[in-house]
Amino acid sequence: MPTRLQLLTELDEAVNQLVVTAKNSQNPDRLIYEEWTVKDIVAHLTFWHESFARNVYDLACNQPPRPLKGRLRDLNTQGIVDKRDCSLDDVLQQLIKAHTILQKFMPTLTQELIPYRKGSRDYSPEEHLEIVTDHIRMHTKDISRI
Repeated sequence: MPTRLQLLTELDEAVNQLVVTAKNSQNPDRLIYEEWTVKDIVAHLTFWHESFARNVYDLACNQPPRPLKGRLRDLNTQGIVDKRDCSLDDVLQQLIKAHTILQKFMPTLTQELIPYRKGSRDYSPEEHLEIVTDHIRMHTKDISRI
């Protein structure tokens, strides 16, 4: 299994590629999925990245983490709705801010598990990094394909 730092580097690359791909999209309101635009996908990923960063930050500061609560479908919708009034550039800045927190605190995080969502299992930092990287890569590929 790759080291945490290697996985964090892969996540850095995935986030950077998402930012470039989203910025290069001609129209952030272009539909990619049946109901999701480029901006909606970035909002969705940002919402989850902010949750991940918040939980890592809380754990690093020895505070109880605050994982999201609710059904996955509802949370995905909430993530998009919460950012509807933001520009794509604003959402990308929010993504970068959350990612900066991960870059700072993930390398030295001592906890063995990070919560994902209430009602879901917790993941090791390495598992979490892999899952998040794969998720971002999948959506980035979809944005770049169309």
